[in-house]
Amino acid sequence: MPRLASSENIGQLLILGFDGTEMSKGLAAVLSRIQPAGVILFARNIVNAQQTYKLLNDCQACVSQRLFTCVDVEGGRVDRFRNVMGPAPSAADAFATGDRKLFRKHGAVIGKICSALGFNVDFAPVLDLAFPASRPVMSSRAFSTDPKAVVRYAREFLAGLRSAGVIGAGKHFPGLGEGNLDSHHDLPIIMKSYNRLWAEDLVPYRTMKRELPMVLVNHASYAAVTHDRLPASLSNKWITDVLRRRIGYRGLVVSDDLEMGGVLKAAPIEEAAVEFVRAGGDLCLICHQREYVERAYEKLVRTAERDARFRRRVLESAKRVSAFKRKSVGLKRRPALPSPEKVSRLSTQLWEFSEQVRLQKLVATSAGAGQ
Repeated sequence: MPRLASSENIGQLLILGFDGTEMSKGLAAVLSRIQPAGVILFARNIVNAQQTYKLLNDCQACVSQRLFTCVDVEGGRVDRFRNVMGPAPSAADAFATGDRKLFRKHGAVIGKICSALGFNVDFAPVLDLAFPASRPVMSSRAFSTDPKAVVRYAREFLAGLRSAGVIGAGKHFPGLGEGNLDSHHDLPIIMKSYNRLWAEDLVPYRTMKRELPMVLVNHASYAAVTHDRLPASLSNKWITDVLRRRIGYRGLVVSDDLEMGGVLKAAPIEEAAVEFVRAGGDLCLICHQREYVERAYEKLVRTAERDARFRRRVLESAKRVSAFKRKSVGLKRRPALPSPEKVSRLSTQLWEFSEQVRLQKLVATSAGAGQ
């Protein structure tokens, strides 16, 4: 079997996270051997703007192809920059203003900070509908039960990210709006019919199928649709049949973190990675443990070596990732090391935007109360 399919391309199906705030010999060895498609940083990796920029640059120096340098910043509860730049408003706060210009500015402000620190991918916005069942789990991450309203916000937020040269991702397909368990720890079982999902939760993906660069697939089970407890992230029905064929999505399909309890209760990490790719996924997100990254990589290689059908599936995704990277303007930009002055200016802009959202939300709430 050509080496191209067994190792180099398989690395391009992985986005990995790690501990630490600087490059280490161990991390450099893993990056050099696996040659991943990307890396993802969390608050644990981020001390300040300059350190973050250097860490991402050091990761890139270990990998021959341009990396997806990823972060997960929605604002509100999910904000990896909070301790460095100050808090960003949540999606619910921005949406409550009712102002599309502020929806776009939300993406633009977050995007400018991402870009300045060296990130070219932000796993946002959330497209889940804010049904009562998921409120204890999703909180301010979801903001409306109306899929058309979710599309209005998401379109503008993505445009804001794009204006800063940052790639966005819609999540969490096919929708966590009816999930009452946190898939970080448990496997949510969502008993909702396919027809209702199609008419509600799937509307943002159907409407924005040509606008979403990436779609991130969740770890909930939709037992009324698949008649099993398999999470959507490992489901051929959801990824290939629904997302690819029926909806017609052509962008990159990313797993939610394969270290999350919702998927590890269904399969060990290496099997989860193989089954996600087998089901039609492109990029396996493994966000923490180096051992898990290595186990997944080795299993993907071994499976491709012995299974011709799986090897074709690997090559299909590797080609899709490669084509995406070639076409992506955001990946071609190489921002300079952020100066303290630039960091201060961006932090001020974020604070001013947060105040703008707070005041506009008060005005919108007051107007609504007076009707």
